[in-house]
Amino acid sequence: MEAIPDQFMEFHPIHGVNVSLDLSGTRATRVESFANGVCFSKHPLKPGEIFLIEIEEKEVGWCGNLRVGLTSRDPGNLDVVPEYSIPDLTDSGDSWVFAITRNHNKVVEDPGDGGQRLGRGEPGEEAAEGYHNLKPQTFFTDSHLYVDNVRIPRDKLVGRSRPGRYSHILDDLYKTNALPPTARRSRIGVLYTQRGPGLADMHVVINGEDMGASAKGIPSIQPLHAVVDVFAATKCVRIVQVEYGFSSLQTLCRKAIQKHIVHRMAIDWLELPEAMKHYCKYE
Repeated sequence: MEAIPDQFMEFHPIHGVNVSLDLSGTRATRVESFANGVCFSKHPLKPGEIFLIEIEEKEVGWCGNLRVGLTSRDPGNLDVVPEYSIPDLTDSGDSWVFAITRNHNKVVEDPGDGGQRLGRGEPGEEAAEGYHNLKPQTFFTDSHLYVDNVRIPRDKLVGRSRPGRYSHILDDLYKTNALPPTARRSRIGVLYTQRGPGLADMHVVINGEDMGASAKGIPSIQPLHAVVDVFAATKCVRIVQVEYGFSSLQTLCRKAIQKHIVHRMAIDWLELPEAMKHYCKYE
């Protein structure tokens, strides 16, 4: 696959009535209720280009969480943004949305080519878990995540805790991918890969791990926009920019610094500009 040029990701100015965007267009907050939080990417995604977000705020008292997906609808042509991504968007047949849950997001391959989400007691779950255990554990050891023929830098795919007294414990949870996908600081992305002429598969990536093809055979002739539904217990998300080409000097410096420290709090003792310390600790 040809290289993906870096594109600054933003939310589309057309969104649900309960959504407020910040001035940069990269942070979406649901200001009231639990619905009407549907957002779209400002531009259509290219094949293999991930639309990556981080959960910034949660709101207790609601049942349900973030939903992500793709749509071939042009947000700019919508008279009214649907109240819900599921089922309002998906029932139209031109949108594919995946509801993120706390525990079961993995999709196993189906001989019938349909794909299936793993859940407690579902048929084939034991076999799928056995397959997963046989796979080499490369999480946090490879510099890139491979989804079909797409190569995505892993550097930004996994969230990190805010520096604090117990942040090292949270970092260990991120490294083992044990942090719940619906937790604050969790990072979730959606992309599609070309499957054949005019067809594509949708993949959801959670904290650096590909959940599998959650929708197959999507028509890709029409441009596909990312869908982000800031739903229920998820209150605020922000876009994380991903570098596909050569890493920036800032990113290379951060990698070199992090390689030689035990814990991020030690960065405070280094003779570095405050902006660089902040960048090394928070991203």
